[in-house]
Amino acid sequence: MATEEEKAKIVEFLNDKAGSKSKFYFQDFCKVFEDKKPREVKKILTDLVNDGTMEYWSSGSTTMYGLKGAGKQGHAEGEDQ
Repeated sequence: MATEEEKAKIVEFLNDKAGSKSKFYFQDFCKVFEDKKPREVKKILTDLVNDGTMEYWSSGSTTMYGLKGAGKQGHAEGEDQ
């Protein structure tokens, strides 16, 4: 289970980058937590998706993560409703 501090660090990263991009690759989040193994980072992201803070988007070949309802894709497909 992810700590509130870990979740806050991810949300802060997303808010800091909100002007440039709304969706990020898994590897981008691994750079936020350089001291953690990829599986630990994945658990933090999964907790944020499960509690509704974040959402994931998949093209079939890749998966990206972003804040729920952020970005053009979410609005275009009605995902934020």
